[in-house]
Amino acid sequence: MQRSQPLTKMIFLSLMAGSAFLLQKLEFPLPGFPAFLKIDFSEVPALIAGLLYGPLAGVLVEFFKNFLHFLFTGSETGIIPVGQLSNFLAGSVFVIVTSIIARKAGEMKGLIYGLATATVISAIVMTAANWYVFFPLYSKLIHWTVTGSQKFALIMFGIAPFNLIKGILVAAIFAPLYLKLQPHLKRRVSF
Repeated sequence: MQRSQPLTKMIFLSLMAGSAFLLQKLEFPLPGFPAFLKIDFSEVPALIAGLLYGPLAGVLVEFFKNFLHFLFTGSETGIIPVGQLSNFLAGSVFVIVTSIIARKAGEMKGLIYGLATATVISAIVMTAANWYVFFPLYSKLIHWTVTGSQKFALIMFGIAPFNLIKGILVAAIFAPLYLKLQPHLKRRVSF
């Protein structure tokens, strides 16, 4: 039985990564936001993995989801997958924060507190990352230059609120789903 636990974990994480990749394909824009910002629920499988096996498992799901996305879709910036890197960072921060808090606090209260905290921290991290890393990369790689007040407005009134809304929507979908699946998953998946 001991030898099958790592195999079970690997198979489960592979299934979660594949599910996350498929969910990422079901993205949709939010009215009133720039067209390149799209909502998807691909963090849900990564959150399940993170809560069952720890934050690193969720990050692995995020990594493979974005790697598959890059392989099958490519990147508008060529060989450097800036969009996928941005998605990986946002999803990883969300999963890490949620997993750590929910696993320490336990039960529904810990899960809700973890999701709420992850939403805020992810929005803050992505605001800074877009300002200092991703916008400069887009500028350098595809000559998409947004500077000054345009950059400030796009990040503060587009990207920051978008990340908050996405976090709230993912949390609203994930919390009831996880509560329903949790007893079945813990019974079937060995730690």
